[in-house]
Amino acid sequence: MKKTLSAAALLLVALAGCGDVDDGPSGTSGGGKGGGTLTVFAAASLTETFTALGREFERAHRGAKVRFNFGGSSTLAQQITQGAPADVFASANPATMKTVTDAGDAAGTPRVFTRNRLVIAVPADNPGKVGAVGDLARPGLKVVLCAVQVPCGAAAKTALGAAGVEVRPVSREKDVKAVLTKVGLGEADAGLVYRTDAKAAGGRVRAIEFPEAAKAVNDYPIVEVAKAPNAALAKEFIALVLGERGRAALAGAGFEAP
Repeated sequence: MKKTLSAAALLLVALAGCGDVDDGPSGTSGGGKGGGTLTVFAAASLTETFTALGREFERAHRGAKVRFNFGGSSTLAQQITQGAPADVFASANPATMKTVTDAGDAAGTPRVFTRNRLVIAVPADNPGKVGAVGDLARPGLKVVLCAVQVPCGAAAKTALGAAGVEVRPVSREKDVKAVLTKVGLGEADAGLVYRTDAKAAGGRVRAIEFPEAAKAVNDYPIVEVAKAPNAALAKEFIALVLGERGRAALAGAGFEAP
């Protein structure tokens, strides 16, 4: 049975990428406003926004603790379908969410809660003198992209195709944060990342908009995971994300309304 044999191992993998929103003691699994631990699997590009919403959620739910597993959406979807315990899944595109729904691992219908688009990220001093998407094809320019199986990689493929630009990346990274890190450290001259990630990086990188990004805008769906260990809190967290406070936090981070 795939979900019983692999669950323990996958939990260890998932927790390696998890981040608690505070350093208090972990709660026990439970439901409602009385507390418990809520486990949210979310796309790496949601790290800053969801971490802030998690803190707000904990303040409103005495005794509750939110634990996040941020990463590439395709990896998270695979972990869920192979039995890793999760309460909520928020993906950076519908295709990776479909992996979960097709496996029968979603409780209900996913709802799109926000959108995001790509920008060209360059180091603050822009050593490669990148000014437009066409520059990414320049020989000798070190460009990093997301792996094609994750949403930022799929979006990059679509946007570059729309621009008629062929890029030979020096590396393909596991998620958008890994691309951003390489650019921010000066290990790459440019990379394609989400607008929100470039904004969150502050002065470490410079964002360059390009029109073809409009051809590859990603919809972000969210859903309660089937047989969620803490279904009551899952529903309430999703309500927060979909509600006024969630919309405001996402807009402040640079996400677009769905």
